Amino acid sequence: MRRGRTCSGRTPRQFAKEKNHEFDTGVPQQARRPARGTAALVAGLGPAGRTDADVRIPDRTRSPLPALTPAQRAGQCVIHSYPGPTPPARLMDAIGQGRTAGVIFFGENIESPSRIEGVIREMNEANASAPVEAPLLLMTDQEGGMVRRLPGEPLLSAKDVGASADPEGRAEYTGNGAGLNLAGVGMNVNLAPVLDVYRRTGDFTDQYERSYGKRPEAVGACGSAFITAQQNVGVAATAKHFPGLGPAAANQNTDLGPVTLTTSAATLRGIDEVPYRAAISAGTKLVMLSWAVYPALDADRPAGLSPTVVGELRDRLGFRGVTVTDALEAGALQSYGGAARRAVLAAAAGMDLILCSARDVDQGDEAVTALSEALADGTLDGTAFDAAAGRGNALRGSLF
Repeated sequence: MRRGRTCSGRTPRQFAKEKNHEFDTGVPQQARRPARGTAALVAGLGPAGRTDADVRIPDRTRSPLPALTPAQRAGQCVIHSYPGPTPPARLMDAIGQGRTAGVIFFGENIESPSRIEGVIREMNEANASAPVEAPLLLMTDQEGGMVRRLPGEPLLSAKDVGASADPEGRAEYTGNGAGLNLAGVGMNVNLAPVLDVYRRTGDFTDQYERSYGKRPEAVGACGSAFITAQQNVGVAATAKHFPGLGPAAANQNTDLGPVTLTTSAATLRGIDEVPYRAAISAGTKLVMLSWAVYPALDADRPAGLSPTVVGELRDRLGFRGVTVTDALEAGALQSYGGAARRAVLAAAAGMDLILCSARDVDQGDEAVTALSEALADGTLDGTAFDAAAGRGNALRGSLF
C-alpha cells in the first residue's frame, strides 16, 4: 500500500470527505504532515505483519541499562500525564533526569497540532540528557470516531469500519491515517485499536462505536489491518482491553467503578481472546489489560492486577511485547488504595508500563516513589521488574 492512501488509491483528505465526525479537542481540523524524522521512525519499527518473535528488538538495544538511581530505575515503567497545554517544570525535570518512560496526552494538552509538536520537541530535548538513551514513549488514544485527541484522522469509528463494504480496507486506511497523524506531531504510540467483541447494540463498547463488530474473526482481521498499517508508518499499536470488555453492559464502565464480567473461560477464549491472537500475529507492540474482574480466570483481582490473567496473555497466547495498564486512577480500583499501592500491585502482576493518566504529575511521581521503595524492601522482585523495564526500553529503542 502506498503511504497516505487507501487500497483504492484515495488520499486521506479525499476519503475523509465521505464521513465527518466531531472530535473531542475542539481544535479546528487541518492538514497533517509527517514530522521530520518520520522516516527514521518507520525504519526503526520495520515491517508490520510479522509474528511477535520476528519483531523483537535488535541486539544493539538489548545491552544492560546504565547504572540508575532507584527513582530512575522505577521510572522506566511509569508513564506520566499533566494538566493543560503547558507541561509543568516538574514533569520536564522528571524527563531530563530519567524518572519517566514517557507521557500520555489528552485533549486538554492539545491547543493545536503545531503547539503540541513544539511541546514534544521540548520533551525530546529534555530527554537527551536522561541516562537511558532511548526516545520517550509519547502516546495518546487516537481510536477514531468519538475517541480522538488530535483533530483529523481517523474520522471513521471502529463501528463505521466494521459496517462498511470493505472492513479490512477501511481498517487499513484508518490505521494508516492514525499513524500519519500522530507521527506528524511527534507521537510514537497509539493506545489503539480496541479489540473488544461487543454482544448487544448499545452495550458499553458499542455505545461509543469502539468495536468493529460481534464476530471475533472479523474484529481480529480489522484490528490486524489497523495495527499493520499504523506500525508501517512508525507508530506502535496497542491492542486493548485484554481479555475483552465486549461482554460489558452499557453501565459497566471500569473508569467509574468496579466491573465483574461472569463470562465463562470457554467463551473468553473462544470469542474475546480470538482477536488478540490475530493482533499478536500481526506484531502489535503493546497490549493493554482491562480493569474488569473475570472470575473464570481470577475471581479476586482485576485483569491488570492479576498474574493469572497476565499469564493467560503471555503463556497461552504467546505475547512477548509490552503490557500496559489502563488508567491507574480508574474507579474500578477504588478498593486497592491510592496510586502508590495500585502501581506496586500492577508491577507485581507483570505489567510493564503503569499508565498514570490523571493529568497530575504527582500521580506519576507517587508511582515512581512507591515502585522504588517496593524494589528496595523486596516487595517487588527486582529481576522481574528489570525484565519489564527492559521490554519497555527495548520498545523505546526500536523507535529511533
